[in-house]
Amino acid sequence: MTVTDQNERYKYAKERVKRLKGFYWHLAIFIIINSYILVNIYISSSYNNEEFWNWATFTTLFFWGIGMARHAWKVFGIQFFFSKRWEEEQIEKYIKKEEFERQKWE
Repeated sequence: MTVTDQNERYKYAKERVKRLKGFYWHLAIFIIINSYILVNIYISSSYNNEEFWNWATFTTLFFWGIGMARHAWKVFGIQFFFSKRWEEEQIEKYIKKEEFERQKWE
């Protein structure tokens, strides 16, 4: 492997980590802000005897959720859930756990 190949692989990996980090920040902000909005609407609706469960309450959550799904698709790609890679990682995780448990009792 040449130095150029290593540099290209490093740049690609760094960019991937940057996109992943951006997605997780977006997700954290999504959860915090929407939780804040929903709690405030719930509290104000209980004081004003208004209905909490209506479309207007969840519009921000719904449309921002569409944006979150698009962001996840862009970062993780088409095989976000239950891909071959995910399966292999889960199998490896269970094998390591099983080995650890077996070694504990030997």
